[in-house]
Amino acid sequence: MRVAYTSGMTPSPHIAGLRKSYERAELSEDASFANPLEQFDKWLKEAMAGDVPEPNAMTLATVASDLRPSTRVVLIKGYDENGIVWYTNYDSRKGKELAGNPYAALQFHWVELERVVRIEGFVEKVPAEESDAYYASRPLDSRIGAWASPQSEVITGRGILMANAARYAAQFLLSPPRPPNWGGYRLHPEEWQFWQGRKSRLHDRLRYTLDGRQRWVRERLAP
Repeated sequence: MRVAYTSGMTPSPHIAGLRKSYERAELSEDASFANPLEQFDKWLKEAMAGDVPEPNAMTLATVASDLRPSTRVVLIKGYDENGIVWYTNYDSRKGKELAGNPYAALQFHWVELERVVRIEGFVEKVPAEESDAYYASRPLDSRIGAWASPQSEVITGRGILMANAARYAAQFLLSPPRPPNWGGYRLHPEEWQFWQGRKSRLHDRLRYTLDGRQRWVRERLAP
């Protein structure tokens, strides 16, 4: 069912008039890496060194069986030639959507550097031993929190979370095991895009896609 909206609404001048000229850097084919993972590694390290707030934060987009998309922010916990890794509750909305449609998109937005990285690809769960190792490395409160939160479910109040946390803390003490419904995902990139803001909205935008030989092809896109 579609909701009808009344017409006549005009944009707020405080929003419609916002402008920023992007002039910090440029992104050229000659100065970029042929392998997108190397380019990503360079930009992520620059974001980490540049005092960007939470440079490891990325937006994860998934699509449900009814074809409705949803997004949320998660934290990257690893990356290599095999893909991008994050951890979450498998029973959450994103977990259920990935179970039905294992394709997703990620986006990093480093505002201070005027940069965006977009990644699309196939997602699968990481091996149990990888999830076990990462879970064991987390602070105790975070490990208990993974048990306490029935992520994406409706709860009557914050008291439910606090009561759950107290119950599991008393049950497991200092050694909570990894919950069976909590672990990692790895997105295997099939496409990368790197966006660098430029003056006059003539931004730099490079796309990397795999050819028939599984080699990366770099192309410039109009912004």
